[in-house]
Amino acid sequence: MTRRLVRGAGAARPDEIRRHNLGLLLEQVHRDGELTRAELTRRLGLNRSTIGALVADLTSLGLLAEHVPSGSERAGRPSHQVGPRPDGPYVVAVDIEVDRVTGAAVGLGGRVLARRETRLEAGRSSPADVAEVIAAMVDPLGAALPAVAWPVGLAASIPGTIRRTDGVVEFAPNLHWQEVGFADLLAAKVRCGLPIHLGNDADLGALAEHLRGAGRQRDDVVFLNGKIGVGAGIIADGHSLRGHDGLAGEIGHVMLDPDGPPCRCGGRGCVETYIGEGALLRLAGRTAAPSRESVHEIVQAARAGEARALNGVRAVGVSLGRTVASLVNLLNPQVVIMGGSLSCVLDVARAEVETELNRRAMTASRRGVELRTAGLGEDSSLLGAAELAFRPLLADPADFAPLPNVAPLRNAAT
Repeated sequence: MTRRLVRGAGAARPDEIRRHNLGLLLEQVHRDGELTRAELTRRLGLNRSTIGALVADLTSLGLLAEHVPSGSERAGRPSHQVGPRPDGPYVVAVDIEVDRVTGAAVGLGGRVLARRETRLEAGRSSPADVAEVIAAMVDPLGAALPAVAWPVGLAASIPGTIRRTDGVVEFAPNLHWQEVGFADLLAAKVRCGLPIHLGNDADLGALAEHLRGAGRQRDDVVFLNGKIGVGAGIIADGHSLRGHDGLAGEIGHVMLDPDGPPCRCGGRGCVETYIGEGALLRLAGRTAAPSRESVHEIVQAARAGEARALNGVRAVGVSLGRTVASLVNLLNPQVVIMGGSLSCVLDVARAEVETELNRRAMTASRRGVELRTAGLGEDSSLLGAAELAFRPLLADPADFAPLPNVAPLRNAAT
């Protein structure tokens, strides 16, 4: 979401204006990477001296670095380049799946600086087990970074519903979690004092894809995250659509057929049982447990022409097209992005998906929508978690005091 510039009208005090505009400038660089002072002046509509002062403040906070480009062919003095400090703040982002936990240290600009992955053994995915796995990642991730880098938050992406009011994981059926105060549990295990944030994996995937992936520069986006479960993250008019309690988007548990296969949520015939990884394996004639590796094997076999694998992917494609048609009729998005295993289904069975979409979606809504695979690959939800952890810093950078051990970069402009 883009914030408005504050120039000084109304009752806002000068310090409030400065703090707001510091956040606005940092947000521009975080979203778009290195920019010139001239470009920042144009975007924010402020004068050059004000931009210079804001950049100087953010540099002194250890958040940004700037340099004068060399070798420019343009006449006159080149504009300073302003970008995220490579050894500055970072967040610990975590993506929890049924069979693994992926953790990363992510810097400003969405750059993954270090990564770790731990496979979860069967029967070892309780909230306490997962919290211990995450806690064991935090120090090694930090140790892989420059000594002056510092963490500002930790956020976890979870395949389940999370109440906005208290952050409790209300229901994560594929993890067998229910009414879990996971943020408190994680804080007790990690003991690092970092602010801890939780988000639904599909919501966070939508956030990241909208900011820097396949939904960039689109205001109405649906991100369909297909793993063992299926969820939808929704961006409507540029804003996350989460519902009253933050529980919107559970498309995986919308019923397609009351006489269909049983679902882990306790119902029958849910979308998840037709387009989730379990359905893909069953229809392709596989007995392996759902995972990235077992899905990859099916997709490779389908591309090689194995009949049963190809027919299985195509059958999922038909159900996916019907699901997308319902979303298009309901939400009228500009783009529907497929994440997880659904990106592979779209790659192999786009014809089946589009045939069902064309057949079942209203003509006007169908005409304006694109189908895309996730621009961030398997990292959509992970990078969305990073965005969640960065929000307090981006909202008010001045609240993060300069660190005495952060020395100026040797190539930084003065």
